[in-house]
Amino acid sequence: MKPVNDAMNNRTSSRFDYQSLVNEIVRDPEVAAFIEEHQLNAEEIKRSISNFSQFISERELYQRGQGSYLSKGYQPILIMNQGYADVSYKETTELIAAERAKEIRNRVHLLNLPNSLRGISLQDVDPDDRWGTIQELTRYLLNYPQDSKGFYLYGDFGIGKTYLLAALANDLARHKEVETTLLHFPTFVLDLKNGFDEKTYHRQLNQVKGVPVLMIDDIGAEVFTPWLRDEVLQIILQHRMQERLPTFFSSNLSFDELQVRMAQGRAGDETWQATRIMERMRFLAKEIHVPGQNRRN
Repeated sequence: MKPVNDAMNNRTSSRFDYQSLVNEIVRDPEVAAFIEEHQLNAEEIKRSISNFSQFISERELYQRGQGSYLSKGYQPILIMNQGYADVSYKETTELIAAERAKEIRNRVHLLNLPNSLRGISLQDVDPDDRWGTIQELTRYLLNYPQDSKGFYLYGDFGIGKTYLLAALANDLARHKEVETTLLHFPTFVLDLKNGFDEKTYHRQLNQVKGVPVLMIDDIGAEVFTPWLRDEVLQIILQHRMQERLPTFFSSNLSFDELQVRMAQGRAGDETWQATRIMERMRFLAKEIHVPGQNRRN
């Protein structure tokens, strides 16, 4: 059909046959069905012709993947409006899906980790020798928020611990509408050191310590210092323990190995200080060994 609005805008042309155009409009299958459904009389049809014309033109643009800015992502539909037909717009399935994906994306905050971790799911993980871990994470997802205790995933390099945590974070966002922050701990600590001032220190700690779900990736890979242990990690863990906020970790070290590492302070044996940290970590997370081979090779 020739764009109807073009014809409507050329009424002064001697060759313009208004009645023929009206007949063409009301014969349009969707317009005809609308007239039949709402039992429009001749006067109501006459008052609706320009809007029928607009609907047909907008529909043609929509079907070609074009359309105006206002209707982009929306499908034109006909509605009744106080005795005559009018044009409205409804969200397309594509727009609904895009908005849903954006909402999920905005619930997962990745700090110093690749964007490739976005969108993955526990269903995407190969059910190989990590199957026991996948089952644990899936159970947690299904039971959330009944259990506030997270997991401490440890194992060899490159076995997919970060991938598993990111998959859980995305699934929590998708199925439970939960906000999660997943941060690479060694880089987070380095950023604190490089930009250290009192204001930045408190702002960055507050940014992570109170999030609904926190995932601390690769803990133990950084150079431990009393400042890091007592002024950073201790503050984060203490707050989350008091508020019973779900906290997850990944590491190449077991709990016992991590405790030994944190006890090696500049002042010598700092077992007591390390024990305080580990008590909080054990309260917050269940230790799980993740088996498997290095998948980076």
